[in-house]
Amino acid sequence: MANSRIVKYSENDIVIREGEVSLTLYKIIEGKAEICVGHGTDHETLIGIIGEKSCFGEQGLLLGEPSVYTVIAYSDLYVLRVTEDELDNFIRENHTNVIDIMRNMANTMRTMRLQINLLLKEIEAGHKPEEKTISDARKAMLGCGVYKSIQEAVDKMER
Repeated sequence: MANSRIVKYSENDIVIREGEVSLTLYKIIEGKAEICVGHGTDHETLIGIIGEKSCFGEQGLLLGEPSVYTVIAYSDLYVLRVTEDELDNFIRENHTNVIDIMRNMANTMRTMRLQINLLLKEIEAGHKPEEKTISDARKAMLGCGVYKSIQEAVDKMER
């Protein structure tokens, strides 16, 4: 991958910021990174810590959409940056990572579907969802188009 770049991030550096579009896929070569939603807010939640061989940023690269999470270097972090032009070579050389990326996206979709179903059941029953249900749904759906319509429905119930 001659055009790819290995980049170093120091501890606490932000690699990807939630809500911003990053047209780059990252593969961790060395170090660890935190993935969180709601970074810097009262609703900040650590989703997990990932390490070597893990990939992130696929949503931005594949869909051109804002990131649904913030990625922060947990320690000194070396990542391989993959752009759209380099994606074909990356897939050929890292086919097992592609399976991991697909699993990650499928898990994200499943979590969102479960949160949406919980909210819809509460709304259909004419109840204002519990704050924890709303908070969990916000964390799961940040950055996604459906989030706005669900939030609008909850806001209407609060009025």
